[in-house]
Amino acid sequence: MWILPTPHGYHRLAKNEAERCFASKIVIYAQKNKLCYFCTQNHNNMSVIPLLAKSLGIRSTDPNIELAEKIAASNDHEAITELVAILAGKDKTYQSDAIKVLYETAERNSMLLVPHSKVLMSLLTHKNNRMQWGAMTALDAIATHIKSDLYGKLTEILDVMNAGSVITRDHGMGILITLCGDTAYQSTIYPLINHQLLASPENQLPAYSEKTLPVVPAESLEQFCQTLSSRLPSMESETKKKRVEKVLKTATARLTKAKK
Repeated sequence: MWILPTPHGYHRLAKNEAERCFASKIVIYAQKNKLCYFCTQNHNNMSVIPLLAKSLGIRSTDPNIELAEKIAASNDHEAITELVAILAGKDKTYQSDAIKVLYETAERNSMLLVPHSKVLMSLLTHKNNRMQWGAMTALDAIATHIKSDLYGKLTEILDVMNAGSVITRDHGMGILITLCGDTAYQSTIYPLINHQLLASPENQLPAYSEKTLPVVPAESLEQFCQTLSSRLPSMESETKKKRVEKVLKTATARLTKAKK
């Protein structure tokens, strides 16, 4: 490998230059007072750092989304491994970029993140809230493949949902709904979902009820209908209220049919 210093201070690497070097297996990143080019003989050992938003000097997350699309399309396990390693670093901006790429990748190619699910679970108690909800987002995306592991972390997931942001709660609810879709977990999971339906803010209730409807066990349909009915009188938004009423109507029809 070789390093070329530059006299121009902190160098902002142009996006097209980073992509060109990415394609040709040359690893580049900017450091204070020098621009470093690392050319490795092992073409498979290629860093994704040059394409992260921080490396490009771009404040938006667009570069991270584009990188996720490329990683997902190419099934790049090495890139995922490198991004996971960044999560253990001390640079919060690189951590933020890495978790963004990881959960965006998971939403496009979930199997790439499955081998790293335990690392993602460990981030649920991270002191940085960005890492918490980023990990929950990624876990939601891969939940179908790791149901047993998630079930084993149920207490932790619920604690984070209750204390976390709206995004954390939304994706935690997504995990619960995935688990409830499996008959092996329904008897334990549905009461937890029902609690969320009773306690959720009005803004989240329509989406939660819509997503829950397909996985409600037959024996819990009546409780589901009662829960939604109890929420309707206090709802202020007519639009959101109509969405919940539509779910309730469908659930009631299922319940009536089941009783015949």
